[in-house]
Amino acid sequence: MGIFSRFQDIINANINSLLDRAEDPEKMIRMMIQEMEETLIEVRTTSAKVIADKKTLERRMMALQKDAKDWESKAEMAITKGREDLARAALTEQAAAEETLELAHSELDAIEAHLDDLNSEVSQLQHKLDDAKAKQKSMLAREQTTRSRLEIRRRFNRDKLNEAFEKFERYERKMDDMEAEVESYDLGSKDLAEEIADLERDEKIDQALAKLKAQMNKKESGDQ
Repeated sequence: MGIFSRFQDIINANINSLLDRAEDPEKMIRMMIQEMEETLIEVRTTSAKVIADKKTLERRMMALQKDAKDWESKAEMAITKGREDLARAALTEQAAAEETLELAHSELDAIEAHLDDLNSEVSQLQHKLDDAKAKQKSMLAREQTTRSRLEIRRRFNRDKLNEAFEKFERYERKMDDMEAEVESYDLGSKDLAEEIADLERDEKIDQALAKLKAQMNKKESGDQ
């Protein structure tokens, strides 16, 4: 089991505190960096899947838009042939396609919100990882410095400075806690509207049919 088990554990982790309590801070910081890098890969993998889902949904929406236009064209043709019954049926299919398209728009909004959250997570993880790597470099530099100073003190047998120097050997002094929280999000999809009553649907189709006839009559008048 790693040092961190969840994304938020990493974000909320106080690296300085963990290193202060560690028996081997150098080993601990290496383990932290490895865990953060693995988590970052997981979040980016999830982001890639969500992006793919978004592209699939966008293709589906384009198909729905095309279907709606095709049904409208079929309704126009049916009217020219004197088949209002077929025109009504075509307009009904057009309305169904447009209703499905509206639901797809809602789903797309949810996906985009999810992507925003994932982008925020990647940014926070990267910041935490950069901080850990900076601490690792600082620890190595301090180790080299302390070894050099220790050698000098041993050479000059400055016993009175040993106690103070032991404190300096600590890899990290406590710094201000750096905490960040992942903004909670709720990507739940919206509830579907209740099914439209038959009478209301017929009225909507009648209006669409009348509008279409008027457009066609106007077009024919303009051609003459």
